[in-house]
Amino acid sequence: MLKWFRSAKNEIPDLSSLGVDLHSHLIPGIDDGVQTVEEAVAMVRTYQQYGYQHLITTPHVIWDCYRNTPEIIQNGLKTVQEACRAAGLTITLEAAAEYFLDEHFSEMLRDKVPLLTLPGNRVLVELPYTTPLMNTTETLFSILEHGYRPVLAHPERYTYFHNEPEVYRRLSAQGCELQLNALSLTGHYGEGVARMAEWLLRENLIIYLGTDAHRMPHLTQLQKIQKSRWWGTYPFQNKTLTA
Repeated sequence: MLKWFRSAKNEIPDLSSLGVDLHSHLIPGIDDGVQTVEEAVAMVRTYQQYGYQHLITTPHVIWDCYRNTPEIIQNGLKTVQEACRAAGLTITLEAAAEYFLDEHFSEMLRDKVPLLTLPGNRVLVELPYTTPLMNTTETLFSILEHGYRPVLAHPERYTYFHNEPEVYRRLSAQGCELQLNALSLTGHYGEGVARMAEWLLRENLIIYLGTDAHRMPHLTQLQKIQKSRWWGTYPFQNKTLTA
């Protein structure tokens, strides 16, 4: 059993110290996130209640599954923005993307196709969950060569690295920023992922804390986050993304 937090009551957490969430799936029907505008608005309202001031939602770009282009993402973003304004929400909502490191992504880099980025020309990227890529280091270096700063999403969830955690230190030293999923601190993904999340925090390798929220239960689960012993003590740098 995780001992990092007491049993959470149904109370609204105060996550205003983070300010910015840089990882979510809030554009309806284009990936495995929300499927309706109504669901998107409900989740944005919850973010606002939790104290977030700025959301950068990041639809998947995985060419075998979700062939999202900047046009598809920006059009969907406009729909959600308009619905949120109509609902009286004041939180800022923008979009980037979460790019899977597949051959299509490498082609976009080679062809100099503009990417949807986080502030500071940062690119949110993800790896396979079960099988390591042979060229991870080369691809991340190529991102840097093309003038972007890679941000690796949820490194704690790549279980094939758990037996060689020093790989995270190497990635960080090479210029890759690491983004932890907040749900990892609640035990949502299991004990092994939670332990790796703790190791990454203890080693001071994490830059950002993201929700990676796909649906409302993910946000509800965040009611537990303030019971983590890391909450309020770790210097997450989310607010730097508004600079």
